[in-house]
Amino acid sequence: MNGTLVAARARNRRDVALWAGWAVLVTVTVALAVWALRTLIDVPGALLPWALLGLVAVPVAVVASVLPRLRRRAGAVAGPSLVFCGLVLMVLAVYLVVVIGLGEEVDDDGQGVLAFSMVAALTAVVLAEPVRARLRELAEQWAGPRQRPASSALETFGSRMTRAVPMDELLLQLAETLRSTLGPLGAEVWTGEDGVLDRTVSVPERGPGRLTLAGAELAAVARARVSGNAWAAMWLPAVLAGAGEPGRRSLRIASVTHLGRLLGLLVVVRSADDRPFSDDDDRVLADLARQVGLALHNVRLDSALQASLEELRRRNAELQASRARIVSAADASRREIERNLHDGAQQHLVALAVKLGLAKRLADGDAAALLDELRTDVQETLTQLRELAHGIYPPLLREHGLGEALRNAANRAAVPTRVVAGTDLRYPPEAEAAVYFCCLEAIQNAGKHAGPGASVTVRVSGDGAGVEFEVADDGAGFDPATVGESHGFVNMRDRLGAFGGELSVDSAPGAGTTIHGTLPAAALAPREPAETGRP
Repeated sequence: MNGTLVAARARNRRDVALWAGWAVLVTVTVALAVWALRTLIDVPGALLPWALLGLVAVPVAVVASVLPRLRRRAGAVAGPSLVFCGLVLMVLAVYLVVVIGLGEEVDDDGQGVLAFSMVAALTAVVLAEPVRARLRELAEQWAGPRQRPASSALETFGSRMTRAVPMDELLLQLAETLRSTLGPLGAEVWTGEDGVLDRTVSVPERGPGRLTLAGAELAAVARARVSGNAWAAMWLPAVLAGAGEPGRRSLRIASVTHLGRLLGLLVVVRSADDRPFSDDDDRVLADLARQVGLALHNVRLDSALQASLEELRRRNAELQASRARIVSAADASRREIERNLHDGAQQHLVALAVKLGLAKRLADGDAAALLDELRTDVQETLTQLRELAHGIYPPLLREHGLGEALRNAANRAAVPTRVVAGTDLRYPPEAEAAVYFCCLEAIQNAGKHAGPGASVTVRVSGDGAGVEFEVADDGAGFDPATVGESHGFVNMRDRLGAFGGELSVDSAPGAGTTIHGTLPAAALAPREPAETGRP
């Protein structure tokens, strides 16, 4: 508390200087006023005794400087005195200039005196307001600004809370306001929970500090409202010791609580020579502590909410990653089955068809006819197997990308289908598979429900920022509100949702159906343009 001691001594010296200045001001003003009256109206008769009357202010100033309770009132007395004395001297100066300067001298002509007096009075009225304003500015510079009322701390804190000021800044502003209104020697704000309180803000700066309360101490502090030195000596001696010499400091501690839970402390300190804390001061501190407790409680709720949201985001990311892994694993299984069919069963069937053809050439009669039928059956089985492999995972998608794979699917569609591929970029296999199978599902749905004469248009576009596709038909359409979503729509949403994508369905009876899907950039990693052969 060395800084506060230095500040208190400096303030005492300033108050003494203000009282000395006040005495000089009063003495000079009285002397000049007596001289001006003597010049204007020959009153008083004896100039010197009346002029020396202002010296009475000197012993008054000396007594006020010695008594602490009067000394601290120096600013409250000096400021208004400067304004009053300045206005008095201004009025006398106006009368001297107008009546004596313009009228040369005061004679027995009553009409002349009255005229010049009226001019002087009007001049004084005109000059009064600007002179008063200037004198108030000088008074504030000389005597210092008036001490703000304690209630202003409550109003200031409430207004700043409504502006969503960060809590650290809000508490710092609160400490500065408390020092300017209630605790000239210092103000502190302690915050914490579970009986552990840390000095969050102190004005002047005192560095970190910690209090650990438990048992009876914690219960007593949590139940207290606003307490003084004696209470602090019993329950919070560390705070009292930090405030300086107990006999020279007057201290107030307000417990910051919410729903009976201790969240912090408000501490203000003033000199023992200052006026004692009043009931209004205690009430303001108690109201402030209540508002601070609510603010701290809201901050903790907000922090808990943010933590919960962060946990939800983490779990959502894990869930989405899990869905993506499941879809990717399913597609990988599809690709493996397709490769096994292509490289295994299909190749065996091709070899069997060749061998049957050779056997037919060597046979004749009924044996040749039977071998020809067997060769035909093998070729049909091979065709069905190829179609099955295409349905599981088309080789064109793996080898040439979305455009070629969708054109091949359009050629096998049940309704006339046109494909417009607006990109030749290659994307990760799981992204291409998601777009392909969604488009394939939409084409198959159109073939089942669009009705006779319908046609389908498939559009695919994309770049490094994402991929979009649209499957639109001009068929019968449906009302999504009454029909609901089919299993196919659910599958499409699940596929896109696994990679953070979205699907929308726009349809109405007689207006066809449009299915629009997107995959975000996070699911994409553009590779090279589409190749013309097997990778």
